[in-house]
Amino acid sequence: MLAALQVLLGALLALAFLLLFKPLLRGIGRALMLVVKPKLSKEQRLQRRLMRDAMMLNRMLNSLEGAPSHAAELRAMAARA
Repeated sequence: MLAALQVLLGALLALAFLLLFKPLLRGIGRALMLVVKPKLSKEQRLQRRLMRDAMMLNRMLNSLEGAPSHAAELRAMAARA
């Protein structure tokens, strides 16, 4: 009975500790994630987005080889981008 009470008290104490220091622990976790995987710069994000859009247009063009009107529209969109 006493051992079960001690285990319960220890679990409650650990839970209270985690709730009290949750913002600090979350910040430490984010800092560790930035060390492992740094954020991309704005230029890098822009280049990735442009590359992803170009690849998507190419996939759409390749899938629409049988429909020339759609392919022409997509080529016009790609020329504007």
